[in-house]
Amino acid sequence: MSGKGGSRHYDCIGVGVGPANLSLASLLHGDRTTRSLFLDQKESFTWHDGQQLPGTTLQVSMLKDLVSLADPTNRFSFLSYLHAHGKIYHFINAQFEDMPRQEFRNYLSWASQQNENVRFGERVLSVDFDSRFVVETDRQTLTADNVSVGIGTSPWVPPVAAGLLGDDQFHVCDIVEKAQNLGGKRVCVVGGGQSGAEAFLDLISRPQGERPRRVSWITRRRNYFPMDDSPFTNDFYMPGYSDHFARLDGRTREKLNTEHVLTSDGISEATLRDVYQRVYAHRFLEGNRDLVALHPNSEVTEVGRSSTGDWSVSVRHGDRPRATMDIEADVVIWATGFQPAAMTFLGPLAHRLEHEGSELAIDDSFAVRWDGPPNRNIFVHNAAHQQRGLADRNLSLIAWRSRRIADRIRGVRGDEPLESFIEWSPKPGHSGSLQGAHG
Repeated sequence: MSGKGGSRHYDCIGVGVGPANLSLASLLHGDRTTRSLFLDQKESFTWHDGQQLPGTTLQVSMLKDLVSLADPTNRFSFLSYLHAHGKIYHFINAQFEDMPRQEFRNYLSWASQQNENVRFGERVLSVDFDSRFVVETDRQTLTADNVSVGIGTSPWVPPVAAGLLGDDQFHVCDIVEKAQNLGGKRVCVVGGGQSGAEAFLDLISRPQGERPRRVSWITRRRNYFPMDDSPFTNDFYMPGYSDHFARLDGRTREKLNTEHVLTSDGISEATLRDVYQRVYAHRFLEGNRDLVALHPNSEVTEVGRSSTGDWSVSVRHGDRPRATMDIEADVVIWATGFQPAAMTFLGPLAHRLEHEGSELAIDDSFAVRWDGPPNRNIFVHNAAHQQRGLADRNLSLIAWRSRRIADRIRGVRGDEPLESFIEWSPKPGHSGSLQGAHG
């Protein structure tokens, strides 16, 4: 099938090949009525490769893979990956409490390699529209009826770190490469989520000679809080709640995201236990009282070079904002999260796309609201947490979201999972009062 000027035409072109678009590519694979192509500028698949520290694990169930919660029979499931490598019995026998993150990364890479509709080493430069989407890459011109944007996130550091990043001050996404040769040095980790905890644990767990002399851990949170992974809390990460959340007003959605952040961005209890036990061993068994410095409820207000050439990290305490202290460090690691990557390639269409706050406005199929034809859509992944809640950036709903998008592309509507046990909002027809037990 050819587009204008003989260019290749597709029902869907995906921009970016991370877990989100890889999920959609997996669900569309094998459908001869839906031609798809997914492009990524990287030469090969990567997924947080720069922070794959030893022993780190996934914080969601292995069933929340690319496809299983939308199509359990799909050939790109995690179980299919294990079977294809002949290690499914070994995985079961290993009795992992949580899946090793490196294993999930290898699974994703395998899925990308098995899918001939996924192509690396090709960068999308721009997306325009002329009765169909015109996709310019650094190699060719393509056309599509639909475009799926899944370019992921980019590292975020606070303004106080702007312009300071380098070999001795960096984001945690580069820790594998840059956190070398730290023996005897002073290291400061900033950020109280899972990434910060993993970085801190890795540093204080290194053998003698490779271990820093002192590791400080700073977070604005009042303590090092665990992720809430309890059953009813996990109902926040079900499709029905995502739809309920989308119907709420903007102020309520913002409030809920703030209140429930620890359901997504807390620290696993296993990691916290490992950290505490390691600190105990250093303090009481080995007598190393100076290795660890814990500073919760503290905010970094300034970072700069001291007179001796090392870093001076100024910290303000949350309960005593007038009381500040300076932490001297040779290396600063920012575990301060990520933000949606800039979609600069949508520049030609920017004036035609609707926004809600800082996000592109989306409908219930994750299609951007715009002034174009209703059967021509730009879908976005992982870029609508203000509209869809914390689960939008989480792995929990990627298969369901991809199913919604795939159904929209195909012009069908698949079955939805059963509703939560919880009634998130009153059902239509309910009266405004409840009868008492003795009514």
